[in-house]
Amino acid sequence: MSVIMTIGAHVGDMELTAGGVIATEYLKGNRAVMVSLTAGEKGAPSDISVSEYRKQKIREAEAFAAEFDGVAIVMDAEDGRLEETDDIVWRLVDLIRLYKPDVIITHWKNSIHKDHAAASRIAEHARYFAGNNGFERENPPHPCPRMFFAENLEDKDGFSPFLYVDVTAGYERWISAVKKMEFVTKSKDHRYLDYYAALSTVRGCESNCDKAEAFMVREMFSHVETHSILDFWR
Repeated sequence: MSVIMTIGAHVGDMELTAGGVIATEYLKGNRAVMVSLTAGEKGAPSDISVSEYRKQKIREAEAFAAEFDGVAIVMDAEDGRLEETDDIVWRLVDLIRLYKPDVIITHWKNSIHKDHAAASRIAEHARYFAGNNGFERENPPHPCPRMFFAENLEDKDGFSPFLYVDVTAGYERWISAVKKMEFVTKSKDHRYLDYYAALSTVRGCESNCDKAEAFMVREMFSHVETHSILDFWR
């Protein structure tokens, strides 16, 4: 069994951008650990308090992960004020060493949302420290060789699809699970479900399959197509 760890700025970020991969790998017997650095609580609807919405978002994160026998971890950083601090980096280091992911998926470095850009830096630095023998923690070092950046509506600056992952097998399960997150279907700011469902069709057309999700790596060569994100760099 392989482990895929997602690291999102808010609950919902990775569920939308990498949920097809999570669902598809689940069908192959692999496991997801989904880390949200904030709950995304500042997007609270007018009829609910920020504190109550935080609780709701945590429940939604746990319910989504449970659909795929995964783990949801929501840290307590404040939505909208996410910063790279030693505390949050080392807490993430400890999670990487504990769960030993084979793949890490996070945000692309450039974003109109400061929390997304911060999450990308936090994830990259935590990955480095998690694999470095020179830093002693409760668990031994765990080098994770594969790191990918998900395609996000708000992280388009400089994003160019490199790895196309066929998510056809898990698509319906992903859509069913993500629709249970209230903001996905009821947001007044974005048509999230329509956008990411349509995007998976577009990426599928580009990679000769029905549905696909696209990811980026730091070093670009040409685009690659695969049926499993775990196959790349294996």
